[in-house]
Amino acid sequence: MIVEITPTLLGGSITAVSSKSDAHRLLIACALADKSTTVKLNAFSDDINATITCLKALGAEFEINDSSVTVYPVKSVKSAVLDCAESGSTLRFLMPVASALCGNTQFCGRGRLPERPVDELRREMSKNGCEFSPVEEFPIKINGKLKSGEFKISGSVSSQFITGLLFALPLVEGNSKIELTSPLQSKAYVDMTLATLNKFGIKISQTENCFYINGSQHYVSPGSVCADGDWSNAAFWLCSGAIGHPVTVTNLDTESLQGDKKIIDILREMGANVICNEKTVSVSSSGKLFPVNVNAEQIPDLVPIVAVTALFASGKTLIYNAERLRIKESDRLASVCSIITSLGGVIREGKDFLEISGNNALMGGAVSSFNDHRIAMSAAICAERCMGNVTISGAQCTNKSYPAFFEDYKRLGGNINVICDR
Repeated sequence: MIVEITPTLLGGSITAVSSKSDAHRLLIACALADKSTTVKLNAFSDDINATITCLKALGAEFEINDSSVTVYPVKSVKSAVLDCAESGSTLRFLMPVASALCGNTQFCGRGRLPERPVDELRREMSKNGCEFSPVEEFPIKINGKLKSGEFKISGSVSSQFITGLLFALPLVEGNSKIELTSPLQSKAYVDMTLATLNKFGIKISQTENCFYINGSQHYVSPGSVCADGDWSNAAFWLCSGAIGHPVTVTNLDTESLQGDKKIIDILREMGANVICNEKTVSVSSSGKLFPVNVNAEQIPDLVPIVAVTALFASGKTLIYNAERLRIKESDRLASVCSIITSLGGVIREGKDFLEISGNNALMGGAVSSFNDHRIAMSAAICAERCMGNVTISGAQCTNKSYPAFFEDYKRLGGNINVICDR
C-alpha cells in the first residue's frame, strides 16, 4: 500500500490499542491452562493472529469477538506445523513451548523472519532433548521433546529466548535453571513474562543472573484477564503531542511493566508538557524541545519515534546502545537514517548509535517503510511537520502491530490519501 500524507498537525484524544507484547504472553498462558480463559483485547494485529494460528496448530481453540477472545486449552498432539508469519515473538516463544508439548514440530514464516537470530536458543534446546534438522535452515524442524536441565542464554541478543523457556520449562518433568551469560537487555519484557506466569499460578525463583524453574507445574486459569494498553504504539501519538497539537491517550496504565512507558520520561526531559492521570496520558508542546541522550538498551522499540521527535529539538540528540536494532523487522538504524535523510533531516549513523541534528527544515518526499511497522508509523508522525507531502510505500506493514494506525491518524486530524491499496 502507498499512502500520501499532506502535512497537518495532529491533535485530540485516542484510545491505546491492546499491547501485543502482553497479548502474546496471555494467549500462550491461556492455551496452557487447565480450563478456558477470556482475554479482553480491544484490537488484534498480524502478530497476535500469528500466535493464535500457532496455538490452534497445537490443539487450542478460540472464540473471538471485537473486544475479547476466549481460549480453550491445547489438546494432546503428536506433531504440528506452526506458521509464525513475520512474528519473531511467536517463533521464539513457541519453539520451546511446542517442543515441551509434542515431539515433532516445524516452524515456518516469511518476510525477514528467517533472518531473525535463533541460534542460541536452538543450541540450548539441542542440549536438552531436541534435535534440529536441517541444522541451520528455515523452516525450522524439531524432533524430540524438550527436557529439563541447564540453559545458558545471553541477555544481549533477545529476551524472547528467555521468555520461551520460562513458559515451557514448568511443563516438563524435573527442575531447570536458566543462566544469563551477559547482562539482560529488555529486562521489562522478562518481567512481563514473570507477571503473566504468576497470574496463572506458575512459580519461578530468580537471582541476578539465574532463573530456577520447578518442573511438572500446572497453569491455572484465573478465568479472565485484560491485556494492557500498548505503550510502544501509544508513543507515536504522545510524541506527536510534543511536536504538534496536544494529544491525550487513554487506556494507558502508568504502573504497567512495559518498558516503553519510558517515553513519558524522555518527553519530559526534552521539555514537553506531560500530564499523567489514572489510565490517561496527555502531552503538549512547551514551545521548545531540547536534545537528550537516550540509552536504547532497554527500550529498542522507541528508537524510531524518538529519533523523529529529536528532529524538532534545538541541538543534537544521541541514541546509543542500539546495535540490536539491526536485527529487527528491518535494520532499524539504517532505515531510520533513510527516512530522515529522505525527508530532509540531518542524522548520523554509527555501529550502535544515531546522532540526530534538530531544527532543520524538513522538505517532505518519498520514503520506504522497509516493511517495518515502526518505521512506517514514525514516517507518518514526521510528515505532520514537513513542508511538502510525504509518500510512504509499503504502508500496510502497520498491520503487524497496529492495523488501525492510519484510521486513528485521520481521527486525530491527519490528511491521508491512499494512492495504491495493494
